[in-house]
Amino acid sequence: MTMLKKLPGVCLLLLLTTASVFAVQPPGGAATDGFVPLDSLPPGEQLPAAPLLITAYAFVWVLLMVYLWSIAQRLRKVESEMESLRRRTPGAAGR
Repeated sequence: MTMLKKLPGVCLLLLLTTASVFAVQPPGGAATDGFVPLDSLPPGEQLPAAPLLITAYAFVWVLLMVYLWSIAQRLRKVESEMESLRRRTPGAAGR
């Protein structure tokens, strides 16, 4: 009776382990038909990596500078508000 209880588990295990064997593709089939080495491409079809990379870095730097500028503006505004509060508060000159 215990052997019959284990049979579905063994069948499932066998099914799961053999499914990966059928998923493996044979070498040289349809998987390699679409691959073209970069050296064999004509110059017009190659991606210009340098301009794209420079553009991406420039974009990130511009965003960073705008962000830092906005932080500096907000900090100046907070400092001016603190200074005006310090002038309006009586007895704050000694602190």
